[in-house]
Amino acid sequence: MKQILFLFGIISLVGHAQNTVSLPENSTSPKADLNTISWMEGHWKGEAFGGITEEIWSPPLGGSMMFVFKLVVDDEIAFYEIGHIKEVGETLVFELKHFHGDLKGWEEREEVQSFKLVKVEENRTYFDGFTFERITADEINIYALIEHDDKTTEEVKFNYKQQ
Repeated sequence: MKQILFLFGIISLVGHAQNTVSLPENSTSPKADLNTISWMEGHWKGEAFGGITEEIWSPPLGGSMMFVFKLVVDDEIAFYEIGHIKEVGETLVFELKHFHGDLKGWEEREEVQSFKLVKVEENRTYFDGFTFERITADEINIYALIEHDDKTTEEVKFNYKQQ
């Protein structure tokens, strides 16, 4: 379970990722609003980490789009995430928290994993260590830069189909 803890919680700023980027030091995030990422709305399902992954994204409301994520391995919940992409000032931030299958949190009570917006392209929205890519209206990819216990980094691709 310790390795799973590092899957989404610790993002490395170095590595040889092809689809993820980091916000350069002393840089500010570009201007953006939720229209930039509203295509994420929906119920998405895929496979990763030896199991079934599921994400459900709400439509924009109140300056945010909330989501829930779960990983099911061998018919058991490995972990959940809850989070949002929210408007902050004139840009976006991606934030999340992790929970074990019994809903006990991984992070400390006040701790939230937060990822600043790096850049926006026509079909891609880049946050620091995460990239959201629209393939079609019914297919997306999410790329996450993961740091393992031994401090090696790996870019993981989640391919999702609309349910």
